[in-house]
Amino acid sequence: MGRISMKTVLMTNIPDWLSAVLAATLMAALTACVPATPRLDAEFGTAVNMARARQTANPDASRNTDPVQGIDGQAGDAAVDSYRESFVNPRPALSGGVVNVGTGRAGSGGGGGMGGR
Repeated sequence: MGRISMKTVLMTNIPDWLSAVLAATLMAALTACVPATPRLDAEFGTAVNMARARQTANPDASRNTDPVQGIDGQAGDAAVDSYRESFVNPRPALSGGVVNVGTGRAGSGGGGGMGGR
């Protein structure tokens, strides 16, 4: 009688369902290595770069050495100081009465409902 090698015995004893599970697991593991969005990854940041380019009024502004026209230095400095101070010491909110609009007849205090019926 011939001898059956241990390797042959082990391979023939694997149930069909287990080999199918192992094959599915191997396929799932291999697909994890493939990027899911290669096109999106290649285009990443394009929208931000386009928006930034469209919002730049003068791309060569840093090369312009002409003095700025408009507001003088003292007035600009005072405006910036006032702006910064408004966050350190904010003005109190305006107080006043509550204005009710559309709550009923004038002087009725709101009321509503069936009008005394």
